Order: sequence, then structure tokens, then C-alpha cells
Amino acid sequence: MYKRVLLKLSGEALSSANNIFDKDVLDDLARQIKVIQEMGVEIAIVVGGGNFIRGKMAEEIGIERAQVDSMGMLGTVINALAIQGSLENIGVETRVQSAIEMSKIAEPFIPRRAIRHLEKGRVVIFGAGTGSAFFSTDTTAALRASEIDADVILMAKNGVDGVYNADPKIDPKAVKYDSLTYMQVLQEQLQVMDSTATSMCMDNDIELIVFNMNEKDNIIKAVEGNSKGTRVTT
Repeated sequence: MYKRVLLKLSGEALSSANNIFDKDVLDDLARQIKVIQEMGVEIAIVVGGGNFIRGKMAEEIGIERAQVDSMGMLGTVINALAIQGSLENIGVETRVQSAIEMSKIAEPFIPRRAIRHLEKGRVVIFGAGTGSAFFSTDTTAALRASEIDADVILMAKNGVDGVYNADPKIDPKAVKYDSLTYMQVLQEQLQVMDSTATSMCMDNDIELIVFNMNEKDNIIKAVEGNSKGTRVTT
């Protein structure tokens, strides 16, 4: 269905109950990405850092939010390198680009260079969020998708198969949406992504598919248009 996609992953999705990284998850993620690449689809990735630290922990640990966000951005780079390692283990050429300069381990983020890597068949993994505090990696995904002119954002959720009108883990009567508009997301305050990211996707006419990454081959299915998740459009 798509020529160029941006895959948004949470940091927690890479971890297990006892480990910061789950090898089986990383290996399966790499396998699916390789299949997608072999289909002729260009793929970029934005990964969160929630398996290390989240902004809402600032008050809990007594450190100001901007500092905690900086710690989280470093966590996303660690996750990007973990994904890179798993991909390169199976022969997929990758580049990690960081919004914070760290030339020893990653390229600086340069949109035209990222696009050129994608055109050459490389997977590009964006780390360090936007490079600024107070912005989520959801916003990073919307921003990077706009900058590289991606057709769609594939938002891989950990254990949730789409967008609901309430938390399905709490409310057994929660209703799942098959499709939505960004205006509905904003008006109904649905927990898809933060309002900054939602507005950016709406303004730049970027399609969003929210799906459960824990179901077998669901990233591949999302690229093919066969996911059972929720489709969000303008």
C-alpha cells in the first residue's frame, strides 16, 4: 500500500518483565522489518525511551522535567542502537540519526541525508526525540514523518489493538474504532497521541494506523493494509 512508512515504537515494547531488552522481541521486530524492506517499502523508525525513564517520573524522582526529558532522549538512542544491532545481525543495512549531536555513535539528523539513505534501501532509525525537552516521541514521529514525506505512521502499541473510547483494560464495554478523523481524536480527547502530534499529522495530511505489535506479523500486515487496527486520517 505504501512507498515510505514511519514505524513508531514505544521503548516498553522492546522490554520484558525482567529485562530492559527482550531478545525475542528485537529479533522478531528485525525479521518483520526485513520482510517489509524486501517488499520494496522504505522504512524509518522512531523509538521511545520508556523502558528507561518517562517524563512523568520527574516529580517521583525529584528532578526537574527538562532534565528527565534529556535522560529520556538518551534512552531513545540506546534503544535505536539496540534495534540497529538486531537488524544488522540479519543483514539489513541501517543508519541511526540523532537529534542531539553524538558523532561517535550516530549521524546528526539531516532530513535530506535521511531521505537519501531510505532511497538507497537503508533503514533509518531516529533517536533523541526532537532534541528538545517537553516534546514526546509521538511528536517526534509526526515531525520526522513530515520531514521525510512518509505516506503513513504505523503506531505499534504494546498489547492494544487500536483506538477505543475508553481504556479496554479497565472498561469491558469500551468500543473500538475502525476509523477516525484527527478532528474526532482532538474533540473526543482520545488517547492516541498527544495533541501536538495529532495536530501536526492533521496539518500535514499524514495517515496513522494504530495496531497491536504483539500479534504475529502485525507490522507486515499494517504495511499491506491488512491490520485490524484503527485508521486515522484527515
